[in-house]
Amino acid sequence: MAVIGFIGLGNMGFPMACRLKEAGHAVRCFDVSAGSIERARGAGLQPQASAAEAVAGAEVVITMLPSGRHVLDVLVEGGLHFEPGALVIDCSTIDIDACAAFHAALAKQGLATLDAPVSGGVGGAAAGTLTFMVGGTESAFARAGDVLRAMGKNIIHAGTAGAGQAAKICNNMLAGISMLAVSEALHLAKRLGLDPKKFFDIASTSSGQCWALTSYAPEPGLVPAAPANRGYEGGFASELMLKDLRLAEQAAIGSRSPALLGAAAASVYAMHCAAGKGRLDFSSIIQILGAPA
Repeated sequence: MAVIGFIGLGNMGFPMACRLKEAGHAVRCFDVSAGSIERARGAGLQPQASAAEAVAGAEVVITMLPSGRHVLDVLVEGGLHFEPGALVIDCSTIDIDACAAFHAALAKQGLATLDAPVSGGVGGAAAGTLTFMVGGTESAFARAGDVLRAMGKNIIHAGTAGAGQAAKICNNMLAGISMLAVSEALHLAKRLGLDPKKFFDIASTSSGQCWALTSYAPEPGLVPAAPANRGYEGGFASELMLKDLRLAEQAAIGSRSPALLGAAAASVYAMHCAAGKGRLDFSSIIQILGAPA
């Protein structure tokens, strides 16, 4: 079992760290939130007084942080002293440029690095069923196998450094666009007098079938496990979807790749969040369309 330094104990990081502990790893962790530190102590993790102390002596270092700026501040500019040859895995969802800078800076220190953003939400983190989209060398990916499997069900080596972030950004752009399209279709169906359940039964077995409809329907009463049935609480926050759509826009501009629907979805989610709905699950975007007549 490995000694793991884990930095970032938020909604995703905390259950991920707990899964590592349950797998038998020694998890030395840190977060800037005093509340998160206390929660970690109560869960039997090994909270430290600083990121530097969490990293000291760790064979593997994992970060789960809000943005690329946070990742660079901690891992590159934070003055950390890593164990020689340590493996550093960033599981945050960050911009492509920050991801490249993370890999380049730590490679100069002789460290193995992976970008490994996740999909599956808080529920997946707690259950250990996350999907990891991993970018980095084959050798670093092989070293990370046991650690990632303790937290996830689907571990996919997407390619070289940065490929994990690219996959995450593209996937979430698709999810955001799909959810908006499903919401518009359900709203229109109700306006036209269709029973939502009957329309769901038709669309879910026809050409309109997609994950946003069959697994995560934004209309209450269609998919029992969907956040729509819990007042859109839990799940993946709309403000996080907006963050990822903006990362996709940034990447599209940088690569000169048209992302017309991605940009449109970002603008709609921006309005939704500005209306105070940012903490609700991203399927709550159906509310922006108003109540059907």
